[in-house]
Amino acid sequence: MATGNESKLNELIELYDLQTTYFKSALDGISDADRHNRLNTKANHIAWLAGSAVEQRYEMARQFGQSEKQQGNELFKDNKGIQDNETYPTLETYRADWDRISPILRDALVNATDEQLAVKIEMGPDVTYTVKEIIAFSSYREANIIGQIALWRRLLGYEGMKYM
Repeated sequence: MATGNESKLNELIELYDLQTTYFKSALDGISDADRHNRLNTKANHIAWLAGSAVEQRYEMARQFGQSEKQQGNELFKDNKGIQDNETYPTLETYRADWDRISPILRDALVNATDEQLAVKIEMGPDVTYTVKEIIAFSSYREANIIGQIALWRRLLGYEGMKYM
């Protein structure tokens, strides 16, 4: 039975649960040698995409009072973009960090209060979002990142991502 708070975010929590699994599936079988492969483009490589998604979950958890950081935090904090000539953590490192933060953040989402969801965060000049709006955007962005990694899989010659 859903709690009152869970019902406010129920659809987002359902997506969260799917994306928790899909993220790991998208990374499944990709070699660490391919994690930096950009196929001679300026596109974000898999290592940056994966680390950015992990950082986003840690950042959301910090909105609910958590203080943990992913192992690659320095590469992503303050919304850093991809950095050329930087060696990013292994995909296994990202998986471990993802597995560590996902249940913590899920619990925070399920138990979020109206007050927590209504907190306003300044995102720039004349740009303010509530925590609930940021959660919704983050869900969209996470799905987008998983899709980009799935595309990279095919471009790099891997089989398609499994959804089960």
